Amino acid sequence: MIEVLFGESEAASMKAAKSKVIYSKTNGPTSVFAVGKKVEPVQEEFCWVEGIPEEVICLGVMLDIGDIKAAVSSDYRKNLIYSMLYQEQCGSDPEMQKELLQVGNEYVKELSRLKKYAEDGECIRIWYSKSPYSICGLYFVCDYLKQYKNQICVVKLPDYRVKANVITEYQNWGEVAAEEFSYFLKYQEELSEHERRMYASKWLELVEENSKLRVVVNNQLISAPETFYDDIIWNSLGNKTIKQARLIGNMLGNYRIGIGDWWYAKRIQYFIEQGMIEVIEDSEKKYARTIRSCR
Repeated sequence: MIEVLFGESEAASMKAAKSKVIYSKTNGPTSVFAVGKKVEPVQEEFCWVEGIPEEVICLGVMLDIGDIKAAVSSDYRKNLIYSMLYQEQCGSDPEMQKELLQVGNEYVKELSRLKKYAEDGECIRIWYSKSPYSICGLYFVCDYLKQYKNQICVVKLPDYRVKANVITEYQNWGEVAAEEFSYFLKYQEELSEHERRMYASKWLELVEENSKLRVVVNNQLISAPETFYDDIIWNSLGNKTIKQARLIGNMLGNYRIGIGDWWYAKRIQYFIEQGMIEVIEDSEKKYARTIRSCR
């Protein structure tokens, strides 16, 4: 089974979930692991996801943001991904900059791998959530694979899970630890031909509208202007003088709507350039600078 996910962290966790090597156990999202022993976990509730790590496809192409008439393999999409990921959060880092410049190319290779698996008749399993980037990914893949008759299954992340009287809420698969992925296989469903065509059609509608953003409103993915999330920034900033990192952290914690920190950072930078936000104490690390509203 070929696993398709739409974020780096969740794809890394899935690779670990499909590995026979035990990695360090965590109580939260798992994306970085330590080398362990080749023994089965002593946990009745968890088991490995069948297969090997090489069967995991990561398409972190951020299709909820920007022009989607441009191909995923276009320079536009590659540059957009780079501009979102590299915003000098930790200062200027030439090595990181060089690495992030290649991220878009890696996703193009992942897309080619997916196509090859489809041509070989492999079964595809898409792991998606209610986050805009993830639903966009689902719709896109259904359109991308519309000429193939492979079995396509989906696993939608539930809004929450109750375990030992504790309720855990989820926004995206990046919040799920590697050893917990197999639990969610019970939610797997095969997409019918009608569903595949419906999702592919929805993607084409979004492409035709080609707005700056795709957002989820009342459980529906819709097109939206780039100003859609701005009120969250202004309401969170208020009249406070605050570190940019703290402001973004507050927004991510208070508004669990599936948008990444990079979008907020991009809009804050735009407001600074427009003279609507003032930098009180600058820093080489943009997330470390102190800012306040001057509207």
